[in-house]
Amino acid sequence: MTTGTRQPVHGWAVAHDGEPGPLLRECLEAAVLAPSIFNTQPWRFRPTSAGVDVLADRGRRVGVIDEYGRELLISVGAAVFNLRVAMLARGRQAVLSLLPDGPHAERVACVRAGARVAGSDTVAALARAIPRRRTNRRPFADVPVERWMIDELVRAAEAEGAELTVADLDARGAVLEVVRFAERRWRAQPNYLAALEWWTRCDIGRLDGVPPEAYGPWSAAERMPLRDFGLVHPLRKRAVERFEDTSTIAVLSTRTDGPEAWLRGGQALERVLLTATVRGLATTPLTQPLEIPALRALVCGPGTTRHPQAIIRIGYGPPCAPSPRRPLAEVLLR
Repeated sequence: MTTGTRQPVHGWAVAHDGEPGPLLRECLEAAVLAPSIFNTQPWRFRPTSAGVDVLADRGRRVGVIDEYGRELLISVGAAVFNLRVAMLARGRQAVLSLLPDGPHAERVACVRAGARVAGSDTVAALARAIPRRRTNRRPFADVPVERWMIDELVRAAEAEGAELTVADLDARGAVLEVVRFAERRWRAQPNYLAALEWWTRCDIGRLDGVPPEAYGPWSAAERMPLRDFGLVHPLRKRAVERFEDTSTIAVLSTRTDGPEAWLRGGQALERVLLTATVRGLATTPLTQPLEIPALRALVCGPGTTRHPQAIIRIGYGPPCAPSPRRPLAEVLLR
């Protein structure tokens, strides 16, 4: 054997140069399809002899709206969930360790390929949904989501240690009004506009950020207060469309707050989003008020001990294009 020659890597093995085997590579390719705030993709992965170290790329934090890195870790948590599902779908238990080096370290999770396990229909369905999940900013049909589907989404959040609370008619209006207020407040912040411009800039070949085709149309009369990604690009004409009155608005919350809760919340969020995808539902995160401490405290209502981590719009939406993703080689540490 010639020194320095790359040897073939099989299955879950990792070569001496850090190249993952084909099964592990497939799992990592699923991980990078996770949603992230502003499509920042703030993660890196380091294959090891035992599995994968997941690292937070804190240089991709959108500081103006994410002072403490909460949304960054929620995004990384979503990638961790995809990694777990992909391992399980390939017949290996996913052994998870969160914050092995402490809450402020670069490495935020270890996911080890454990013992062989039999696959399940649920895992297979979630794995198939990973490449089909989208953030849909288009109008939804004015058709209520069936109760049994909502119950399934609630159980999905519970399976990851979170709680999904579906707003009734009065609470729906109150939550959307808080989102609307937050969106207007952000629009008046020059630092926010600068961050928005950076993450929506259309550079040729760019594989992160929010491209124009993902902005969605403008909501007539701001009926649905989606984040306006076209705000700093007035020359990019968008259609004005009427948004629905009947989409489900749900709040995902955790009992505790802090880095571990954010990582767990991200996993719960992705499980809810993938379960919705399995059932043919469209989803949109509405995160604006959760980025303002005083407004975040209002989302779950007075007297609650819950900590909101995500607000989700759920309904029946038209097809939409996927957002770009950086190639695995760009986020892989060898």
